[in-house]
Amino acid sequence: MTEYLRLEAFRATPLESEPFPHLVVPGFVSAQGLDAINADYPTISSPGSFPTDQVTFGPAFQTLLDELEGDDFRDAFEQKFNVDLAGKPTITTVRGRCDSADGKIHTDSKTKIITVLIYMNPSWENAGGRLRLLRSANDLNDIIVEVPPVAGTLLAFKRSNNSWHGHESFSGERRVIQFNWLTSAGNRQIAMLRHHTSASFKRMLQMILPGRA
Repeated sequence: MTEYLRLEAFRATPLESEPFPHLVVPGFVSAQGLDAINADYPTISSPGSFPTDQVTFGPAFQTLLDELEGDDFRDAFEQKFNVDLAGKPTITTVRGRCDSADGKIHTDSKTKIITVLIYMNPSWENAGGRLRLLRSANDLNDIIVEVPPVAGTLLAFKRSNNSWHGHESFSGERRVIQFNWLTSAGNRQIAMLRHHTSASFKRMLQMILPGRA
């Protein structure tokens, strides 16, 4: 059982198989969960992804992290994506802000098995910052689906060589939690080192050049 995550809504949502396996679940986080998690969300003043051990947050956010690591969450994804995730390492990172340079088209690294994005913005009126799953590597308008990063929406996809995604430019607050199952523990160590190094650099830049990091 999960307190905040509506796994029944996830299970009821069909998996789209083309051009790569993906699904979108609006309202994946319960209304009660949205309020509690956003109240305890990490305060992040710089763009970029930060490992959860590099930020400070309250107990409701910790409950969310625990549910992401739970057996029920993993079992639901194994069944939906028809993949064995038992024993696979995981990594969770969190974003609080977006930079105008973010959103370039990419597929995610080969070390990732499944990418899960949970958006936590109360509303979203901006044209930019809406993640697009794409059919090609060089056309941001060749859209499969566009996902406003709003209010507990979940977007999940199986990483592949054609799992292209990106978004139009946006600069400002944009809350998103990213959870991944990875191919090996060694790749998790590499990913954590990369994120820790990036987080430290961004904090240093923020101190040197406030408002530019």
